[in-house]
Amino acid sequence: MYQERIILTPKDILEKEFKIDTRGYRPQEVDKFLDTIISDYEEMFALMREYERDKKSLIDENMRLKQEIRSLRTKLDVASESSGVSNVDLLRRLSNLEKIIYGDK
Repeated sequence: MYQERIILTPKDILEKEFKIDTRGYRPQEVDKFLDTIISDYEEMFALMREYERDKKSLIDENMRLKQEIRSLRTKLDVASESSGVSNVDLLRRLSNLEKIIYGDK
């Protein structure tokens, strides 16, 4: 996803060639600075991959919790209808799951 928006890769930076003229920069300084940029880019890409994995994991967990809430609501409805009394344990668990997913409101 982010690869489409970022133009340079660490390899692009590493392989960049600059023309040198009499009034140009010192090649050693440019190389040292580019090495720092390459290192930062590599770290940034690693962090982005890690964040993408974390995001996917959180989305999967959120979906699982929402499915559990739907299941608990159904069980609560069935239990309430069959006994005429609401099931306190199911209601408490449902409330806790909703707080986790939606936050305290």
